[in-house]
Amino acid sequence: MKVLGTGCSKCRKLEANALDALKEMGILQEVDHIDDIREIMKYGVMSTPALVVGNKVFSPGRVLGKEEIMRILEKEIKV
Repeated sequence: MKVLGTGCSKCRKLEANALDALKEMGILQEVDHIDDIREIMKYGVMSTPALVVGNKVFSPGRVLGKEEIMRILEKEIKV
């Protein structure tokens, strides 16, 4: 899982929500934070923050809540 963002407060909040979701679901996985604009653009993201699960980008420009992230994880990684 990755958070795409330049380090703004919204990016940090998305990362915290992702970590909370992983913890609550009992998933041992790190959250990488990509802050390099060139790397972010490789994902086709023009507005941050964004969450990447697998190779899919979710919610560019919006902070997902913990519950929303948990639903994505349940669907994408078949928890």
